[in-house]
Amino acid sequence: MAGAGSTRGGRPVTWALRRAESADRAIARELTCQNMLRYYIDHDLLWQDEAFDVAWDGRDNWLVLLGEVPVGFFSLSHDRRALYIRELQIAEVSRRQGAGSWAIDQVVALARGEKLSALRLTVFKNNPAQSLYKRKGFKVCGEDECFLRMELDFGTLVL
Repeated sequence: MAGAGSTRGGRPVTWALRRAESADRAIARELTCQNMLRYYIDHDLLWQDEAFDVAWDGRDNWLVLLGEVPVGFFSLSHDRRALYIRELQIAEVSRRQGAGSWAIDQVVALARGEKLSALRLTVFKNNPAQSLYKRKGFKVCGEDECFLRMELDFGTLVL
């Protein structure tokens, strides 16, 4: 899957997806640690590379590419009703350029293709990414001490 994003230096940005391979795990782990460590620290949680690796092995993982260069990834799982975004990580250099929004659109298409009725995710309460999820139509459906649980019901209009 490929599609246009925003512009960079006056040129259109084209995002693409490719299914991640086991060799991509180290890049994904490092990106996730870079992006999420401050939230782990804020909430007194312990980052563990081994836990990331076990989760990676049990999920459907996709790289977000700018041309041929990985700039992010997402990890998915599902049950009979919903698709779950377990990770959506975009490198700092590619944020606010449409990569995250485009990636969510691709996940929505995957969920609809599987005829699932909802897309769900969990986000740290202090993570500004929740504003992107809200713009994409996700609603808060629960919370605990440090996380918001969000859902996009496919009866809801997606922008």
